[in-house]
Amino acid sequence: MNPRVRITKTEVLSDNWYVLRKVTFDYQKDDGTWQTQAREAYDRGNGAAILLYDREACTVVLTRQFRMPTYVNGNEDGMLIEACAGLLEGDSPEECIRRETEEETGFRVGPITKVGEAYMAPGSVTEILHFFMAEYTKAMRVSDGGGMDHEHENIEVLELPFARALEMIDTGEIRDAKTIVLLRHAERARLLDPPGRPLHILVAGPYRSGTGDAPAKIAANLEAMNRAALAVYRMGHLPAVGEWYALPLMDVAGSKAMGDAAFQEIFHPSALRLLERCDAVFRVGGPSEGADEIVRTAREKGKRIFKDLTEIPPPR
Repeated sequence: MNPRVRITKTEVLSDNWYVLRKVTFDYQKDDGTWQTQAREAYDRGNGAAILLYDREACTVVLTRQFRMPTYVNGNEDGMLIEACAGLLEGDSPEECIRRETEEETGFRVGPITKVGEAYMAPGSVTEILHFFMAEYTKAMRVSDGGGMDHEHENIEVLELPFARALEMIDTGEIRDAKTIVLLRHAERARLLDPPGRPLHILVAGPYRSGTGDAPAKIAANLEAMNRAALAVYRMGHLPAVGEWYALPLMDVAGSKAMGDAAFQEIFHPSALRLLERCDAVFRVGGPSEGADEIVRTAREKGKRIFKDLTEIPPPR
């Protein structure tokens, strides 16, 4: 709890739909004095939102529906294009977004990836929104979607080219914050780059693991990653090995032994930075905590994971 905040009174102003409270509190300023303040907070629970994307077709699924608050604040027809979303209502974020996805869009998706969470209107609304991504195919469609009649939902399902959806942000046709966040994440992570583009693939495998720091064994591990990178290159992609970046930098930084200060500063962190610029990870070799961390981080970011050369699609 924040010792500089003392809540003195909470009043319920309305619970007609969700709960609007007025909270009176004392706040300690930087000079040590206390100031009494009052704020209203609207509690509608937490929620989840998801962007469905088809990597091969380069399309995304969005929805369009009437939103009264936008209608009374400058949105001429009140219609808003949004990513599928809903309130948790006692479910976990993952359970909620699977339910909402099927109800609103008609798609029953497979694996979903959480990409973050945020307060969307922290000055007045308590809600935390959980953001997800999921791949879809037309075969996953189990209904027409459109929402639930008893919730008075009249939702139009839109399947749009990804490039068009990004353009709609710039034109103002998409003005919903959660949708902009998810579309920009997909753009930044390059999840829907045109099919056939050569991929930038980080090759991750053991370097020190299992070697006892024996130079010959370490060299053999690096050679194995280099050979995997060559195979990726010959497929038409652009490979990268973290050690290609780390080892020269460690040498300039004065590293003298495995695990010294320069090693800790550069070796693994450089691979994680490189991952930000890569489209996928090719996991090779045996056990390695560092390589496994790279895979976990890549999966959290929605990047593709390959464990065999045959899984990597050739450029077209």
